Amino acid sequence: MTAPLPNGDEFSVSPDTPKRTSSSASPKRKNAAPTRATLARKWAYLVTGTAYLPYTHAQIEEHFSALLDEVFAAVLSDDSEPAQAAEAGARLVALRCVGPDSLRRTMEVLGKGLLHEPELRSVKSLPERVLQVLGSLASGYGEALRESIQTQQEDLSRTLVTLERETRRELVLTQARFEQLFTGSKTGVAVTRVDGRVQRVNPAFAEMLNRPVADLTGLNLYDLIHPEDSDGLREGYRKLLEGETHRLELTRRLVTADDEEPTWAGFTGAVIRDPAGEAQQLITLVDGDTDVSLLQRQLSRQALHDPLTGLPNRQFFGTRLERALRHADPAFGVTVYHLDLDGFSLIAGGLGQKLSDNLLKNVAGKLRAVVGGEEALVARIGGDEFGILIQNTATSPDVATVIGMINQELSEPVYLEGGSGVAVSACVGVVHRPPRDIAPNELLRVSDMTLRRAQSNGYRQWALSDSALDTRERHEFGLAVSMAGAWETGEIEVHFRPLTWLAEGKPAGIEARLAWNHPRHGRIGHDTCVRFADETGLIVPLGEWLIRTACEESDDRLPMVVGLTPHQAADPDLVGSVRNVLAATGLGPSRLRLGFPAGAVLAELGETVDNLHLLAEIGVDAELQDFGVAGDVVCLVDVPVRTVRIAPRLAERRTEPLAGRALRNLIETANIAGATVIADGIDSTGDAGWWRSAGAHVGAGRYFG
Repeated sequence: MTAPLPNGDEFSVSPDTPKRTSSSASPKRKNAAPTRATLARKWAYLVTGTAYLPYTHAQIEEHFSALLDEVFAAVLSDDSEPAQAAEAGARLVALRCVGPDSLRRTMEVLGKGLLHEPELRSVKSLPERVLQVLGSLASGYGEALRESIQTQQEDLSRTLVTLERETRRELVLTQARFEQLFTGSKTGVAVTRVDGRVQRVNPAFAEMLNRPVADLTGLNLYDLIHPEDSDGLREGYRKLLEGETHRLELTRRLVTADDEEPTWAGFTGAVIRDPAGEAQQLITLVDGDTDVSLLQRQLSRQALHDPLTGLPNRQFFGTRLERALRHADPAFGVTVYHLDLDGFSLIAGGLGQKLSDNLLKNVAGKLRAVVGGEEALVARIGGDEFGILIQNTATSPDVATVIGMINQELSEPVYLEGGSGVAVSACVGVVHRPPRDIAPNELLRVSDMTLRRAQSNGYRQWALSDSALDTRERHEFGLAVSMAGAWETGEIEVHFRPLTWLAEGKPAGIEARLAWNHPRHGRIGHDTCVRFADETGLIVPLGEWLIRTACEESDDRLPMVVGLTPHQAADPDLVGSVRNVLAATGLGPSRLRLGFPAGAVLAELGETVDNLHLLAEIGVDAELQDFGVAGDVVCLVDVPVRTVRIAPRLAERRTEPLAGRALRNLIETANIAGATVIADGIDSTGDAGWWRSAGAHVGAGRYFG
């Protein structure tokens, strides 16, 4: 039911809350003296500090004002045992004012407050009357509290009886279900003691052994296994009992009563422990291998294992990752090693298919030997990529030690057919103790990113996953893969910047560069665009478009410069593409200058050197970019290049004494060879002055616009 508040709202009152009774002797609240309201608030404040009352502040004051009205009515009445006071005590209990000090605080505040109320001064023998009223209130309070406790006890007793009845019923149903499953299952079930002594078996298990159920009770489970297999099963249960593993899954041979050929069966074991954690029984599920199950197992193995090395494949590795993450010791976790053999395509090209396959088998065996003492899984997750999962323990070696063991094993020569000793190395990406809730696919993605980061540093490198780097690289990969769409929708544009003669300050050429106007990340510069395109294979078509756009925008007065990446420079279709662009745009070949990376020219990457010579034959100039970092001065003698651009890595360190001197010597050498030297990254007058004094001819950078 609801009762109105002074502001017109309503509040809920428990059905057990005594109703306020009207009495002709009870004064209305609106006529109550201010001191009565003050006393009610004080009473409410003191009592609510002794117990929790599930009401708002306004509701509490309303209740205690009503209670005080009843107390006043009781004092003013002529009853020797005023019912209003007893009812007020009962209502205190109904309002849940049942804290240890609730009644004491009530007696104190009312005992003092009632004696000083102006409304009660006319009552004869006021102290005795107040004492009488408070006694009735305490009596009503005590009786109501007793009834409340008794009701709660009765409710609790009924609940416990119901719970016990339901528990017994569920226990009977559970036992019945177990018996139905136990006796009706086509899978063999054996319940044994911890030492393997059989306590119960179901008919399916007895049928596998061709023995009666009664004959198996009391025998030892290990005596029913082929002698060559029993030790393995015993060891598996030992690890299970001691907590080294969480599940037993083995394939062993059963010995039948008629001494026929042993039957292969799959064993799945579990331990039943008491509440204290002590092992009480073992339950073993035995799945007999029929022709169909054998075929299914063979197909499953083929689907989950690499046919060459016999190792688990990527799918199996991912499944085991999920289980390992879930069951790993929280104190030690797991570690994932993602390996990629260095330069294996070159090795395979030199050895041939058969010998390279034999080498992969040997690598698989070496990796298994490295982690032989650990609870680990080795898998082949790609052509020459391997994965290692280690469930760490207190005695597991640290990451650096494992990496050292891997490198040491792989560096040992393998003597294949023909007597050639072949050794390999590997780069390794390591994810150490990843979060337990990480998805297996995400974990493999992180390990792959970490491996690529290690490979960027050269051969036989390893790297640990780094969450900050992983986040940044994931962001960059997301941008890179969306670049093709951005190009199609026009977000990628061609911008131009001037090349300026440092001595005269006159234009020396125009350079075409890419810019990506990303809707969320703003402007992405040329170097980043080129890196993304190179990593995703977009650089060849995008680079051709850049050359075409640059030629269309050229004014045929100044050279138009377009830089190439190593992949572009080595593209066998580069010369034909440039011919088509020149023919379509009408630009003279001498007006176009293509920048070749010095490292690609020096390494004779692909068709790079041939492209450079063929372009020179049709009149297209070449510029040697990233000059000075790889001993590429000799290129000035061997290839038709008369313009070089200083490598940014050298230019950034020009203020260092040794680097500055080396730069000046490098520029002097280029000048002797008759080459024009371009310095990039010039941002100020001071930068321009330094490069001019060092002998550079042309500058580029923000200083020139």
